[in-house]
Amino acid sequence: MVKITDVARRAGVSPSTVSYALSGKRPISDATRRRVQAAVRELGYRTDDGGRSRSGARAKVLALAVPMRPGIHVPVVTQFAVSVVTAARARDHDVLLLTQGEGDEGIGRVTETGLADGVIVTDVQLQDPRLPLLRSCSLPSVLIGVPAEADGLTCVDLDFRAAGELCVDHLAGLGHRTVALVGSPPEVYVRRTAFARRLVEGFTAAAGRHGLASMALPCGTGRDAARAVAERLLRDLPALTAVVVHNEPLVDPLIEAFEQLGMRVPGDLSLTAVCPAPVAAAARVPVTSVAVPAAELGARAVHLLIRKLSGAPVPGTTLLPPRLTERASTAPRGH
Repeated sequence: MVKITDVARRAGVSPSTVSYALSGKRPISDATRRRVQAAVRELGYRTDDGGRSRSGARAKVLALAVPMRPGIHVPVVTQFAVSVVTAARARDHDVLLLTQGEGDEGIGRVTETGLADGVIVTDVQLQDPRLPLLRSCSLPSVLIGVPAEADGLTCVDLDFRAAGELCVDHLAGLGHRTVALVGSPPEVYVRRTAFARRLVEGFTAAAGRHGLASMALPCGTGRDAARAVAERLLRDLPALTAVVVHNEPLVDPLIEAFEQLGMRVPGDLSLTAVCPAPVAAAARVPVTSVAVPAAELGARAVHLLIRKLSGAPVPGTTLLPPRLTERASTAPRGH
């Protein structure tokens, strides 16, 4: 069976460009359109590939696009996947996992073969390369994440900007005047992952609003990376008394690194995190945190997608408000 990705490869364009050229939904140059049409003829591609689309029957399958990219923390990905599978099974749907790291070939393949009725997309970037295909193809979709331009899309996520602000507000309320953000691995910011960028925006905005000295640094994972970032922060911000962590596997190594450098948590340094609640509660010092509600996000995404499949109206963007749980890792400045 010839797929849209085969046509794209033959024509030297992206699957979304093929979709646009065939549907007429976006302007395509005459030269590109001719290349696509020639590839369609040469390969014998048919836009209607079978009885499912003509009969209206459904596969009762939802696709879940979980690209396994550098900087992805697999346990968090697993939480999202389990939540989607659980919610889908409760609605009598199976889940097809798409793990291709980049591009839109997996989504294009599912669209053309009818393997799934809709797709849930994760690890959304501000300028996500999958968006043109999602906007142009017939496959209903829901994004867990919000791109820079969300018009015409259905999105759900934690309000990460508000989460960054909430952590800083809490620390400022305890009297801290110098704060740092230890963020996700560098490659997450390089590809402009939406949730990571928005949390930095919230952190920076709140620090400015409170008049705090601040710094935001990306960080890899592991004890060596934690030690290096702790040393740099204490060197560049000698008055540092508060840290926000947005890097789940770094929570314990970072507490350990600061303690080895003579900074007791919370006696000398208050620490908050944006991470799943079990990680924060199980840390060597239980951490005040804003929970990443993976289970709720997955369930909401499935609910929205099922509604779209039924033809019911859905909101464009749903942002879950952050909730901060105080634990032992924060204390008033100088406590």
